[in-house]
Amino acid sequence: MKIVHAASELYPYVKTGGLADAVGSLTATLADKGHDVSVFVPGYRAALEHKEVARAEQRLGLRVEMGDRIYSGDVRVLPVRKGLTVYFIGREEFFDRRLPYGNGERDYEDNDARFVFFCKAVVEVMRMAEIRADVVHGHDWQAALLPLLVRYEERRSGVALAMKTVFTIHNIAFQGLFPMRSFALTNLPDELLGIDGFEYYGQINLLKGGILFSDRVMTVSPQYAREIQTPEFGCGLEGVVGTRAEDLAGLLNGIDTKIWNPARDRLLPARYAAHDLTGKSICRAALLKNHGMDEGYRGPVFGMVCRLTQQKGLDLLLAAKDFFVQQDCRLIVLGTGEKKFETALQELARAYPKKIALSSRYDEEMSHLIEAGSDFFLMPSHFEPCGLNQMYSQAYGTVPVVTRVGGFVDTVTDIDEGPEDGTGIVCQPQEADFTRALHRAIQLYRQQESMVAVIKRGMARDFGWQKAAAAYEQLYQDTI
Repeated sequence: MKIVHAASELYPYVKTGGLADAVGSLTATLADKGHDVSVFVPGYRAALEHKEVARAEQRLGLRVEMGDRIYSGDVRVLPVRKGLTVYFIGREEFFDRRLPYGNGERDYEDNDARFVFFCKAVVEVMRMAEIRADVVHGHDWQAALLPLLVRYEERRSGVALAMKTVFTIHNIAFQGLFPMRSFALTNLPDELLGIDGFEYYGQINLLKGGILFSDRVMTVSPQYAREIQTPEFGCGLEGVVGTRAEDLAGLLNGIDTKIWNPARDRLLPARYAAHDLTGKSICRAALLKNHGMDEGYRGPVFGMVCRLTQQKGLDLLLAAKDFFVQQDCRLIVLGTGEKKFETALQELARAYPKKIALSSRYDEEMSHLIEAGSDFFLMPSHFEPCGLNQMYSQAYGTVPVVTRVGGFVDTVTDIDEGPEDGTGIVCQPQEADFTRALHRAIQLYRQQESMVAVIKRGMARDFGWQKAAAAYEQLYQDTI
């Protein structure tokens, strides 16, 4: 198949979260399976400075109509390998910035124009380069206009660009809400502004448009596909999602086992496998030493890597601070996010430097070391569409402690509920239950024979993208 993907981030060129990993791994795996894959991503400053992109020789100029203006752009074309080409949509005014979506405190005020331009540019490059796709696949609100823009360009130019369109909701909490006047940038007919179109409580909602106007709608786990049809998790769009229930599929993400594999991970001080966990002990010592803790400490180490936000359960973590202060354990957190959570964790780390550590930064190498060196990995999310770290953790022999939401339900079996196949500790996203889960972790750690059995069961699970991509192939084939 000829497949086009469009997303606002793509590993290894630009990454703020799991979207980059998921799109990067899926598209690479589809190419490895023999498909012809084109990936479009904004030409952010960080992406264009990547050594591979900086050497890209092929460039395309483009002109995009937005409202009553014509915007020029520059496209860098990177043939990554056979079957995989990445197109970086550039325009300095929109993408030459330090961060992709905002300044760290708030979103950029022109995000509507930035991502309308991106979607329109994807369609224009497809037209100019004569990319005739079997499937065009957009990800999240930043690419939500793509399915509709493809159809309107086909009508305008009389050229078929795609047999079918697919749209994935990675996180329904982020919807692309903008003032009504922003719709003029799309040059789409005003009839699409009504309640059956983009209108949402006096604003436009780009995610809503992606859900309504694509041929198939997807999300990133079977459980999340069910959840987003309910008021508790639908973030106001549960009714819209419900109208597409027959076209909705939840396909679980995978992990890139070329990158996330403790037996071959070059970012670790030692490598290891289920039959010999010696290297994991070395990683544990290195993790403790790196954070100013006793590398010979013998109690349990809890790790956490995430955006420091309410969604990720930072309120539950902080509510359990007495556990980490009073119990014989260590807590190491890596991530940035909401100021109130960063400040609270920094204060805890300063008060208890031998027990608690926070690294407020993005650090890919450290994220690998925390996965390998921790005994337990904490993910107390209030909602989680799929989650990747619980899969990384099991692959790295680190027991995940997760809440009973989203993709966690599909990927982690509680050790008490499944004594023979349990791979983690699952709790409700509530303060008391999360604290009980932490105590259950300590009890498991004290029973080393049981702990090793849980570790080995987790490491035996297959979360690789080969399995996940096969499900995408089948969905594409069923769609076209």
